[in-house]
Amino acid sequence: MEAKRDPAVKGLEVYCVGGAVRDARLGWPVYDHDWVVVGATPEEMRRRGFKPVGRDFPVFLHPESHEEYALARTERKTGHGYTGFVVHASPEVTLEEDLARRDLTLNAMAETPEGELIDPYGGLADLEARVLRHVSLAFVEDPLRVLRAARFLARYAGLGFTIAEETRRLMRQLVTSGEIGHLVAERVWTETEKALTEPWPEVYFQTLADCGALAVLMPELADDSEALDDALGRLHCLPEEIDGEARARWRWARLTEHLDEAARCSLAERLRLPKAHAALARQAALTRELCRDARAEPLTSERILVWLDAIDAWRRSERVSPLLSLVSLKAPALADDLALAWRLSSQVLPRTLVGEGFQGRELGEELARRRREAIAAALAPPAP
Repeated sequence: MEAKRDPAVKGLEVYCVGGAVRDARLGWPVYDHDWVVVGATPEEMRRRGFKPVGRDFPVFLHPESHEEYALARTERKTGHGYTGFVVHASPEVTLEEDLARRDLTLNAMAETPEGELIDPYGGLADLEARVLRHVSLAFVEDPLRVLRAARFLARYAGLGFTIAEETRRLMRQLVTSGEIGHLVAERVWTETEKALTEPWPEVYFQTLADCGALAVLMPELADDSEALDDALGRLHCLPEEIDGEARARWRWARLTEHLDEAARCSLAERLRLPKAHAALARQAALTRELCRDARAEPLTSERILVWLDAIDAWRRSERVSPLLSLVSLKAPALADDLALAWRLSSQVLPRTLVGEGFQGRELGEELARRRREAIAAALAPPAP
């Protein structure tokens, strides 16, 4: 490892910990490294050029690589929720004590700069057995670990991982004790958004439902188990052009598109959902309603115009194409009709009507009338 030859850490007792150690042994991509420093003080780290960034405990950024170096620390439970801890960091804290505070055994492994594995809690054996297991009974002190265990399973379920039954019992204990309810919205959403980017995001919500946490944190989703199953099946049905950061937004939209507006708004408010996620969820729901109406009877030009108005297509034209792709997943013929209706109606421009002398209320009425005409032309059967 680079730390072996790094002058900034020369003379320090440093260990690579957490994700890099775990994922390297799984053959999973490793994008960055986290380090623990044993036997050092904050003053010494600053003298070496490390920049302090930890607000609640001493974490530093390397002066060149900007990787995180945290002083070895322990935690003591003093209150409810994710933040109800007192952190103790000192040169006397050992590596084993630092690793003991971690959530899962596969996250409690460390490695020296020379590549020697330090595994006091059996993380490698659990990794090879494909088991997510808590390090100690301190697991029940932090309700965020319920979400983290579910998220890790969403990442590795396809590799055959399961959660140990004794760990599942502790997850249920955190729910029944009421501790899960003390999680702040920001932490719930952070873990959920990360889970939405994992390879098997449906596993995250299934796991939370199984232990009862979903009913507490997202009751709108948990109220109807059959609807939830259908929604989870949609998480992999996304428009082809969607990837990267947009994937989480689209998966959230697909997960919640079946909810009525009141339930979607309640869920968004509880989780303090980013505006972009809430807006896309609404657009997906409106599109779902349009498709449902189309199955019941042929769509009218007025109904399609209402949809285009509702998704703000005239000002935000970039919204239309991915929503049409969404429609095409189940109804390609309908998507083709809507695409033509959009293409023709979008050519009716307000400035053209202004040039003809329309203004005020008459301008809006004429604009809607001509757009309806354009949509009707798109829907008309071809001439024989």
